[in-house]
Amino acid sequence: MSYDLNFWKYADGVSADHQQVYEQLCEGLPVGGLQSLPIAALVADIAADFADGWLRVGESSWEGPQGAFTLTTSPQWLRVDCHGLSGSVMNRFIDLAACYGCPLYDPQTGVRYDG
Repeated sequence: MSYDLNFWKYADGVSADHQQVYEQLCEGLPVGGLQSLPIAALVADIAADFADGWLRVGESSWEGPQGAFTLTTSPQWLRVDCHGLSGSVMNRFIDLAACYGCPLYDPQTGVRYDG
């Protein structure tokens, strides 16, 4: 089963249609009202968190005993394409992104978990 997790951070006071933001980011377009993210730090944290038992098979892809995932990034966005991962493994990405003030947007349900 494939599932994608998406993370971005709105600038203070900005609200937008989350699905529309998601679609623009997927098209590679910059989105007004989003903050730039420390992508290198986020990716480094993910690599560190998945260092044991996971094999990095490319610049942005990992395989492990519980499935595989690929990262897609832009200056404003982190997307994790998950393949066969359990909810507890996917929660690791959610927790890491939350440390940077980036809540999950789940396009499968159309919900952004702003808290």
